[in-house]
Amino acid sequence: MQLWDKNISTEQRILSFTIGKDPEYDLQLAPYDVAGSMAHSMMLEKVGLISREEGRMLLVELAGLYDLALQGKLRLDQGIEDIHSQVEMMLTDTLGDLGKKIHTGRSRNDQVMLDIKLYLRDEIREMTSLAYSLGEVLIGQAETHRAVLMPGYTHMQVAMPSSFGLWFGAYAESLADDLRFMHAIHAVINQNPLGSAAGFGSSFPVDRELTTRLLGFESMHISSVNAQLNRGKTEWYLASGISALAATLARLAMDAVLFMGQNFNFISLPEELTTGSSIMPHKKNPDVLELIRARCNRLTHLPSEISAVTGNLISGYHRDFQLLKEILHPAIEELKNCLVMMQYVMERVSVNREILEESTYQYIYSVEEVNRKVQEGISFRDAYREVASEIDKGRYRHNREHSYTHLGSIGNPGISEIRTKLKQVFESFRFVDTSEIIHALKNYYGKS
Repeated sequence: MQLWDKNISTEQRILSFTIGKDPEYDLQLAPYDVAGSMAHSMMLEKVGLISREEGRMLLVELAGLYDLALQGKLRLDQGIEDIHSQVEMMLTDTLGDLGKKIHTGRSRNDQVMLDIKLYLRDEIREMTSLAYSLGEVLIGQAETHRAVLMPGYTHMQVAMPSSFGLWFGAYAESLADDLRFMHAIHAVINQNPLGSAAGFGSSFPVDRELTTRLLGFESMHISSVNAQLNRGKTEWYLASGISALAATLARLAMDAVLFMGQNFNFISLPEELTTGSSIMPHKKNPDVLELIRARCNRLTHLPSEISAVTGNLISGYHRDFQLLKEILHPAIEELKNCLVMMQYVMERVSVNREILEESTYQYIYSVEEVNRKVQEGISFRDAYREVASEIDKGRYRHNREHSYTHLGSIGNPGISEIRTKLKQVFESFRFVDTSEIIHALKNYYGKS
């Protein structure tokens, strides 16, 4: 059944092609579609488009459908095009003509947009929680190993002393920055499109402020045209946030893979977290980190995938948008899996506390020698040339003493400040509890 059915028989092969994989992803949106219909029916009753008794009857049926959807038991019947059609058909089967009234004052355009926003709002909450948990683990490791020195590299060459406190802390702070970016994305997504209909509003006296409050949105898209312009942009915004988090994970994974190699030997993992070789008995491969790296590197291109679909579209709805579910929904699951797995790995990583004892790093304190000479009154450039000459002539003798004191250095890695930064940005999110919203919707008439 199609909501747009006008007794025109579209070829089955055309229907199959245009529907594609949409039913699969519609089932993920099912609870949100029903929740949106609950709020919409209440609005219809408030503005007098249906009676109070009709509103109560719709709410009872929709509450039951919501529970089915949440349990994964709401399915699309054979021949049903999408979740919106399925819900309306079930309401009509139960309530007769009243079920047909549920679509009054809305279009599938604003209905789909609403479903997507409600779904992504919950997914952002889950992703940010996982990122925060990983950040806390990294901060814990930074604190544990704050004084353990390690080599710092530039151009893949030994550069200056670093520390595990700095390294772990750096990635925790990077996650904090990613979450700050995601905070802005959440604010943009958390706007109500319902009531914009097909993108040009409705001649019915719909109350958009009411549905905004009922569904816990921070605000609404004021212009009906802009509400539809956000189809594609909403997915792109979140894709950009996913890309930022994925870039952090990919880089951490790359560091860890490199640092586990025998030529570095900075860190190690328990054997049970590694895999072996079919012919080399000594191998302990970091496959889990390599796959996190590969998956996350792929996720960094997510905004480009979204843009490739939407880049040359004019305002208004286009069926092209349907493909965005196939791109975005699996990506969300992939990022969450990578966050969970990276936390599992980082909780179990061990560090080499004696790295700088190796002769490979004999020049790593050369900058300290330059700075020592400067403190004796020599200009920096002359001190630099003196130490460079000593190294070239083989007369340089390293001194492992150092005096880093500024915030963000090996002597003062700022771990507590990073912990505060991460916590503050995470707590700045104003997430709504979907279960509380649903509870309020179900009891709407009992409280009014």
